[in-house]
Amino acid sequence: MDEVALGSLIASTLRVSTPLILCALAGTLSERSGVIDLGLEGKMLMTAFAAASVGVASNSLVLALAAALLVGVALSMLHGYACVSHRGDQVVLGMAITMTAAGLTVVLGIAWFNQGGQTPPLTDAVRLGPLFPGLAAAVKDTPFVGPVVGNGLLGHDAFVYGALALVAVVWWLLYRTRFGLRLRAAGENPAMVDAAGVSVLKMRYAALALNGVLSALAGSYLVLALTPSFIPNMTAGRGYMALAAMIFGKWHPLGALAACWLFGFLEAAAIQLQGVVLPAALGGGQVPVQAIQALPYLMTVVLLAGFIGRAYAPKALGTPYVKER
Repeated sequence: MDEVALGSLIASTLRVSTPLILCALAGTLSERSGVIDLGLEGKMLMTAFAAASVGVASNSLVLALAAALLVGVALSMLHGYACVSHRGDQVVLGMAITMTAAGLTVVLGIAWFNQGGQTPPLTDAVRLGPLFPGLAAAVKDTPFVGPVVGNGLLGHDAFVYGALALVAVVWWLLYRTRFGLRLRAAGENPAMVDAAGVSVLKMRYAALALNGVLSALAGSYLVLALTPSFIPNMTAGRGYMALAAMIFGKWHPLGALAACWLFGFLEAAAIQLQGVVLPAALGGGQVPVQAIQALPYLMTVVLLAGFIGRAYAPKALGTPYVKER
């Protein structure tokens, strides 16, 4: 692999893995508190649509992000109201959010924009640009450093670097703060948290609020950086891949980061493999595009089925807490 191809692969891996990282962190926080969140896919979809719609209407990046954050937190609070306050089935509610988002975004997209569920393309004023364009330009002519470091590592937007910083923030929050200790205890032994005078419901609502913020960042990134407009079902299973990365990482931010990088690398490699011709010994001809596109999802299943080892979920995960009287 030459330097240009290597730099392109690194850059694609970081870009593709960014929404997975943000979404996996969202799932880690909610599930560490004891709340299963199968609605990550739907939250990403709804927040992507909100960011795209408001971005088109206002031509403002700030308003687009604000709309995505508002929708993400609102969906998480709905999740909390149904499953934490009223002890509803967390799996059913998560799937309901995802199914509702898949249909509602298309219906609203057709009603508002009349483009088959899509939104018009966002302008450059709303889209995210490189955070360090000067640094990337300064090293672009340097052998090896230019294509690998300049293009692969320095040519990204703030969300790419922000997602990596948030991994460290979430790790610190969970394992180095009193809040994180209580949040993890709410997912392991909520009765003990309640006995210590801390509200289990408040801890789970706090985790879901952070979950909504991170889900919104993941969804908005899809339209503000990867694709210039909203497309129906554009998440393409990324929410479920993020859940798989969270489980593969054993509900730990650093483990989830490694898994997201792996899945991002597989997806980036699949993009570069399109159009590859098989050797004559294997029959020649191009590798089917469908087989290449399925590679990241296939490897997700294989890794979870055979190489994850023993992963222990929080003991109170999915169990509504009923305060003893």
